[in-house]
Amino acid sequence: MLLTSQKDQILLKNFINGDNDSFEILLERYKNRLFAFIISKVKDRDLAEDIFQETMIKVINSLKRGNYNEEGKFLPWIMRIAHNLVIDYFRKKAKIRDFSSKDDYNIFDFLDSGEIDQQDVMIKKQIFLELKNLINELPNDQRKVLKLRYFEEMSFKKISKITGVSINTALGRMRYALINIRKIADEKNIDLYIK
Repeated sequence: MLLTSQKDQILLKNFINGDNDSFEILLERYKNRLFAFIISKVKDRDLAEDIFQETMIKVINSLKRGNYNEEGKFLPWIMRIAHNLVIDYFRKKAKIRDFSSKDDYNIFDFLDSGEIDQQDVMIKKQIFLELKNLINELPNDQRKVLKLRYFEEMSFKKISKITGVSINTALGRMRYALINIRKIADEKNIDLYIK
């Protein structure tokens, strides 16, 4: 695995320096796993091909802009990009269904198919998991304040007592925790918003 990761890094550097064949080698190495992952989520070959292409465009653009910095983790990085695009697809699909034209009223537009519920569950589970991982990357003092506030639903007065800092310091730590979560999410190309 380490050898493959090192080879990935060399190919990535070569591609960034203008060698398009290096990216072709990477693509050949991972395209089957990536495509299988996408199709397992969307269950439609044409749609999977569209999302695969969109993933490749995002990957290439990110590499060209110098936004890839995950040493030795190329496959998980492209899988995360694909997963985010799958979630975006389901969000858009749900939104289109919700905002159908009012002119041609159809009672079936308002009946749940169950499919949307499963998609919502999948989206919310993924967002919760990603958020949990992001919170774990915060400095300990910020993580503690955020958990006490959002998961324990404590007031800042109580948080300041428990942590032994002033209310203003607790507020500051919360503010920085939220800023850092957004920053880390952006760096990792993670979309935390339920649209």
